[in-house]
Order: sequence, then structure tokens, then C-alpha cells
Amino acid sequence: MLKTLTKSLMVATMLAGAPLAAAAQDITLRATANSNENDEDYDGLIVFKNYVEQASNGAVAVELFIGTQLCSNGAECLQGVADGSIDIYISTSGGASGIFPFVQVLDLPYLMADDRVAEAVMANGTEFMQVMKSKTLEASQGAIRLMTIGNTGGWRNFANTQRRIAAPGDMEGLKIRTVVADLPQELVKALGAAPTPIPWPELFTSLQTGVVEGSKNGITDIMGMKFPDAGLQYVTLDGHAYMGALWFMNNERFSGMSDDLKRVVIDGFYQLQQATFASPKRKSIQAYEDFVAGGGDLYVPTPDEKAAFRDAAAPVFDWFEANVEGGGDVISALNASVAEAEAAIDAARAADLN
Repeated sequence: MLKTLTKSLMVATMLAGAPLAAAAQDITLRATANSNENDEDYDGLIVFKNYVEQASNGAVAVELFIGTQLCSNGAECLQGVADGSIDIYISTSGGASGIFPFVQVLDLPYLMADDRVAEAVMANGTEFMQVMKSKTLEASQGAIRLMTIGNTGGWRNFANTQRRIAAPGDMEGLKIRTVVADLPQELVKALGAAPTPIPWPELFTSLQTGVVEGSKNGITDIMGMKFPDAGLQYVTLDGHAYMGALWFMNNERFSGMSDDLKRVVIDGFYQLQQATFASPKRKSIQAYEDFVAGGGDLYVPTPDEKAAFRDAAAPVFDWFEANVEGGGDVISALNASVAEAEAAIDAARAADLN
């Protein structure tokens, strides 16, 4: 369990209630992402840094630490956020699931149809986001605040070195790389394949040597890591999970700011979120072109084929509700927000058609 915060934030306390003004009282936020400068996370942080520093009139500075300069994995980084040595950290659901098991709800398959639905669901203020934020504070004993959920790599699709996957039966026997988190492994098993947890830095060699024969990744990650050079030549665009990026912040750090600066930070995370929504869409265009140009097989399932994948994955939902504390509440909130988003989108489309 996370350590109880003991550090007092004197600078933030002194600033509370002060108007925004250049050099009124400096606050420096240390933000880290275990990725690189070609990643969507970095794009988001650059937008966040620029917005917050300008909108605060210089009262808040943002220092970026990209890679493993401050911490090397989800558990270590989240501990750093809890004890205040790190102010801001971005994690995938797999990276945060050891401390916040309920975030695996983002890995539940085939719940959101497309980017438009997913982005509406992740908007601050939806029932889903309210539940996620509340559970994060509760599970961390008030130490960590979930600020927003963006995107990191588009959508998870099945990719492999052996054959085209057009139906769940085509997955039979394939060794599919997963993260250590339970839910992705349950999904792979439900589809008849063999889940094989492999650290991300080892995936290229594991594909090359046959330790694993496939993965669950977005196309920008596949091309960025040069996985086709390791034999990965088949990608099925089933879009089974939205690659959510969970942005966490030290709660004492945030709470100690003046209301004016809190608003700046909140709006900064909104700007960050929008940047990470847009970045994978742009980068995926060239990535798909490069994959096909290199001889890759890109397959889009028909609606009936996608429905077959969805039916085969049904046991994963039962597992989640039975094994994740409060899992039923999180699924219920997600389903409610998806339904609300779909209704609003359909209404907007209908209005545009008139």
C-alpha cells in the first residue's frame, strides 16, 4: 500500500489565495513519462508545459523527465507520486493496475466503437470519469489524484508473425505477448491463445526468436519499435481496447495551490488530453502506409466477424466483476457514459443531416 504523505508543501501554502502574477511565488512541477520524445505522452507534456507556464504568468514551471530518469515502472513511479518526489506521471492501465486494479476497465474489449465515443466518455465530468477519480483518491488514501485520461497509441489490435486473424478460431494456440496485468491475459485466453507476459523492452527479441508470436498493440507502437523487422507481418484492426493514458498527480501538491492556479493546471490537463487524442491519429497514417509498403497484411474485420470476437470475449467481463473490487460499479459507470456519448453523437449527426 502506498505510503502516507508526510511532506508539507510550503510554497503551495504561501501561494494559496494569491492572484496570478509573474514570479508571485514559483512552483515547479516535476512530470515524468516512461517513454520517449516520439511518443504521444511527450506531445501531451509539451502542450501541458507550454499552457501552464504561460497561463500562470510564470508562477508555475514544469520540468519534464522523459524515460526512466525518476522511476522505471508503474509501481515505482506511482509511489513517487504518492510520496511527493514526482508531481505528475502518466501510466497505461497495465502499469497502474497493480495499485489500482479497477483501471483495467479500460482493457475490457469492444465497449467503445470509435475515437469519437471514447473521447466523449473520457471527458471530465462524465459518470465514468467521476467514478475513476473517486476510486483513485480512495485507493491511494488521498495521496494520488487522477487528473485526466488521454490516449497513448490509438487502439489495441491483434498482431502476429504467423497468419491473418479474421475470426477467434484463428487465434488458437498463438503465443500472444501481454503485460503482467490479469485482464489482458484473461482476454487472450478467452480467444483461445496463450498469454505470455513479456517486458516491453524484450518484445522485439521475443518475436524474433519465437518466444511469442504476437501482441496487442497500436500501429504506432508496432512501427516505432520496428516489430515487422522481427517478423510481425499480420495486423487485424479489431480495435478491442482503447489505449487509455492515465495522468496522475500528487494530491497534496494540487490541493495546496490557490484556486486560480488549480484552474490553470486543470485546463492544462485538458489541453494535454486533446493533444494526446490528436497525436495518434496523425502518426498512424504514415505508420499504416509504412507497414503495408513493407509487405504487412492489414485486415479489417467485417461487422459479423467483429461480433464473433466480442461474443468470444464475454467471459472477461464476468472475470472482471468477480475479481476486481468494485468492478461492477466501474463497468456500470463506463456503460452509462458510453450510452450517453452514443446518444449525443447520434443526435449531433442527425442534426447535421438535416
